[in-house]
Amino acid sequence: MARIFTESNGSGVPILFIHGLGGTSNVFTPQVGLLSRFFACHRFDLPGAGQSPSRGEATIDALVEATIDVMNELGLEGSVHVVAHSMGTVVAQHLALKVPDRVRSLVLIGPVHAPSEAGRTAIHDRAAKARGEGLVGIADQIVAGGTSAETKATKPEVGAFVREMIMRQDPEGYARHCEALAGAQAAEVSQILVRTLLITGDEDNTSPPPASALLASKFPIAELVILGRTGHWSTFERAGEVGNAIVNFLFQQTL
Repeated sequence: MARIFTESNGSGVPILFIHGLGGTSNVFTPQVGLLSRFFACHRFDLPGAGQSPSRGEATIDALVEATIDVMNELGLEGSVHVVAHSMGTVVAQHLALKVPDRVRSLVLIGPVHAPSEAGRTAIHDRAAKARGEGLVGIADQIVAGGTSAETKATKPEVGAFVREMIMRQDPEGYARHCEALAGAQAAEVSQILVRTLLITGDEDNTSPPPASALLASKFPIAELVILGRTGHWSTFERAGEVGNAIVNFLFQQTL
């Protein structure tokens, strides 16, 4: 079985980070610097992304199973806090339903429940574009649509890093992740009983505040943070604010 890339920092109660479509474990690098002072931070690249080769079928269920394999490999036998971004939030929701005793809380950044029918078609088209044309055009579109006006104007390095991260992906692995997301079914989040924090940006076109608020209302115990002048890549665009929101939320679990 192809080995999944993992990285661990810090000690204490464990956090498992799950990145999204086009991302890698480096999506959370700005937050790990803070969180690893208090928690054991475990990151990994999903199969087919970053430094992890593709394996098996391309479905959300397969990505959940890969996440469980990582937890087992890292010796995370008890419950962990799960912090996820974008497509990773879909994986996290299904993970919490599949192994509820192993998830202590959820932090969903740029949360996604399930794509609309139009969204599924667009994501399938993106998979075909990745295979046929590569990732340059896709990367440019994501930077243009996924970051806020202020980020573009005052933090061009954020867009440059997002573009580089996407262009470094394997086109086939990226396409397979598109197909996994396009086939995603909405998780029964009303059955997720752990505390959940949802974070989105006021300019997040993937997870707009009304959709995130609706999703938050479906969880039994949830709170929503909306960051101003922020797009979908909030871990980069508002690194400090996201880190503070996570650490404050997680510390509440120990009170």
